[in-house]
Amino acid sequence: MGTPLMILTNIADARIPVTVLTGFLGAGKTTLLNRILTEQHGQRIAVIENEFGEIGIDQALVVNAEEEIFEMNNGCLCCTVRGDLIRILGNLMKRRDKFDRILVETTGLADPGPVAQTFFMDDEMKDHFRLDGIVTLVDCKHLAQHLEDSAECREQIAFADALVLNKVDLVDDATVEGLETRLRAMNGLAKIQRARMAQVDLAQVLDLGGFDLQRALDLNPAFLEPEYPFEWAGWYVLPAGESTLVLEDGPDPAMHLVLLSVSEHDALAVSKETAIRLFSAPVIEARPGDQLKPDVGCYRLRLSQPGSKCFPLQLPETVHTALFTEHHPDEFTLRVLDPHGQLMQPLFARAYNPGHRHDDTVSSVAIVEERPVNIHKLNLWLSALLREQGADIYRMKGVLHLADNLNRFVFQGVHMLFDGQADRPWRDEEPRQSQMIFIGRNLDRVDLTTGFQACLD
Repeated sequence: MGTPLMILTNIADARIPVTVLTGFLGAGKTTLLNRILTEQHGQRIAVIENEFGEIGIDQALVVNAEEEIFEMNNGCLCCTVRGDLIRILGNLMKRRDKFDRILVETTGLADPGPVAQTFFMDDEMKDHFRLDGIVTLVDCKHLAQHLEDSAECREQIAFADALVLNKVDLVDDATVEGLETRLRAMNGLAKIQRARMAQVDLAQVLDLGGFDLQRALDLNPAFLEPEYPFEWAGWYVLPAGESTLVLEDGPDPAMHLVLLSVSEHDALAVSKETAIRLFSAPVIEARPGDQLKPDVGCYRLRLSQPGSKCFPLQLPETVHTALFTEHHPDEFTLRVLDPHGQLMQPLFARAYNPGHRHDDTVSSVAIVEERPVNIHKLNLWLSALLREQGADIYRMKGVLHLADNLNRFVFQGVHMLFDGQADRPWRDEEPRQSQMIFIGRNLDRVDLTTGFQACLD
């Protein structure tokens, strides 16, 4: 899925500086990357890319992208790619004399936190690399709508050491001022630059002087902890009889949890390892009214019905019980009631750093086609597609094989905005084929594929 690519770019410091380049889909990361690679700054830069989708397009859109290709086989749309990142950084260390710094470009749907964690949680990474900073590009044209519906977009801004307000030419001055005020309220410590076509002072993005770890810990106290399949655990003493687990409507239609009977002399750390194992085991489906029992496995509570959802816990005797939940209880107003209906408080509780999950409605559709494309048919189809579905298409990009044309045609789009242009000639050794990818919400693979095939010559 991802195509980290390395492009060749010593520094007095023994540790190699690393810049993380992030920003929501279409914010201009590839444009800034191309600027960095073509600017006469005298540094050799190794670039690692991670893309969202089934095929890698950015490799074809980045200038001078003809060096060795590394594959990031994370195998899904998840942005937690630390394992692959560590592997690639290890390979780069074998070529330490070939570059001066590293730039990591994340997918537009990534929370930059897991990437930043890599340089603090792995001892070998800490010894050889230093995180110089996180640079977040912001699309001034579309930021407002993404802030409302994307937690990743908000995380990218909150973690930034530098913010680039890109595409200021597409909106009026009042809009830019309003966005800058809003961003300063979200992250008052980040440097802010305004830009058109990602034209920024590179000294302000490549030499930030160090990632602000304390701010990351303020945002997420569990930043330096490993990720777990649960977000919260509480320790209860459940009396004999029927207690009840009650949940209200929350952000998801289901929630996983584990109940473990524990010794009163145990600690949560003891039961945590058991909980981790059970969270990866086959789940037990439970609907409101179904009885829950400790030590039987991982329950998946079905919460789609409106109103309060009650799950009884029938116990023959008093039991010390550890409750591990996928989400924080506050998100579902989760509470435990004793047999008399009185609210029970945990003896103690703690939050954990949960594994990241993307919105299931966001997906990608990739199309690869050998037959040439009729540009006139393509224009008609894309115009109708963006007019009708542009709000749901976060990003599209690709390289097209046009009929009767010796040059590649490259294009990129964000929502209803589209930009395409003729590129370099096709090389003899490369296949003449169209590769394109759509990223967005509620995409219909069949409709998109059928629509594109109708544009073939």
